[in-house]
Amino acid sequence: MQRIEAGHSATTATTTAILLRLRLAGWVLLAAHLLLVGWLTLRPLDVPWAEAANLTPLEGIKADLAYGPLEAARRIGKGLALLAPLGVLLPLVSGRLAPSPSGALSSLARTAAAGVLFSLSIEMLQSSVPGQVVDVDSVLLNAVGVALAHVAVVPALRARLRRSQGPTPRITRVGLGPWTEVLSAVPREY
Repeated sequence: MQRIEAGHSATTATTTAILLRLRLAGWVLLAAHLLLVGWLTLRPLDVPWAEAANLTPLEGIKADLAYGPLEAARRIGKGLALLAPLGVLLPLVSGRLAPSPSGALSSLARTAAAGVLFSLSIEMLQSSVPGQVVDVDSVLLNAVGVALAHVAVVPALRARLRRSQGPTPRITRVGLGPWTEVLSAVPREY
């Protein structure tokens, strides 16, 4: 019996060490990605003129589609890819790669909301940078990119982590708690 417990605690310790390494790697990658995004989006551009801000949803995407399929795919893909790594890095950094499958939808919602907040922050900061303009379609594309990356990668990562942890330990059933007799003697008023 002690061999099983010792083997189980060794597996738990190994899993904990792996999760800590993943979180550390996530922090490093997240910092590097955010520095790159900041450099790409918040540096001043030396342009003779700047487009007007786009505050109408889907207007910029319609304009991109007018350029033809290849140029439209490049422009829209650029918007989708800018913050897409956040869809994987945010759950990795938060350590929420091992929740139950029922929590997958809430994880997606949290990650997408964080992606929207990052994108909105970038757009607001861009409003004060010369040569950069605010575009509401960037927020939409960035949020969709974060959600798509999350859906594409995080469930597979979670499944792999679950498989690496081995079978779920079984705990024998415990009877009723010791206070149930005492609490049942207390009269209740409804």
